[in-house]
Amino acid sequence: MQDVLEKPVTKVADVPVNKDKGKLKKVLIICSKGKLEDVYAALVMANGALMEGLEAKMFFTFFGLEAITKKHADNLHTATVGNPAFMPGMPTMVAGLPGFEAFASYMMKKEMDKLDIPHVTEFIQMIEAGGGEIYACKLAADMFHLKKEDFVDEVKGIITVGDMYALAEGEGTQIIFI
Repeated sequence: MQDVLEKPVTKVADVPVNKDKGKLKKVLIICSKGKLEDVYAALVMANGALMEGLEAKMFFTFFGLEAITKKHADNLHTATVGNPAFMPGMPTMVAGLPGFEAFASYMMKKEMDKLDIPHVTEFIQMIEAGGGEIYACKLAADMFHLKKEDFVDEVKGIITVGDMYALAEGEGTQIIFI
C-alpha cells in the first residue's frame, strides 16, 4: 500500500514545453479612482507583481491622481455612498450622514494598520524602490491643473495615453484597469 501512495499514478508525457511562451512578464496598472480601497488594490497588485519578479508600471488618471499628489496621498477616503459592498444590509442613507465617511475611512485605515499595510506614500516609495514606475496622466493633470511639483517625488513623469500604451509594449504584458 505504501508503494502505491509514493509512486505517481500517471506518467508525465515527454512533450517539449516552451515555458516562456505566454508567460507574464510585465503589468501595467491603470488606477482611475481615488477611493482608498481602489488605490490600495492598485498598489497591492503592483507590489505583488514586483515581488513575483514581474515588471510593474502604474498609470494614474482622473480621480486616481489623488493617490499620487503630495496633498492627498495619505488622506484618501473610503466611499460609503454608492458602494454596495460597504457594510451590506446597512441603509444607504446612514452612509450619507455627516462624518460617516470619515469614520469609515478611519476604521479602514485602523484595520490596515493592524495588518501592517503601509500608508499610500510609503507604499509608493516601496514600489519605486522595487523597480516599479509611476506615471501621471497628462490629460487629467491638465484638467485638474496639476503640475509635476504637485505629485509625490516618485512620479516619474506626466505622460499622454499614447505614452502609456508604449509602456505596455512587449510580449507578456497585461493591462489591469482599476
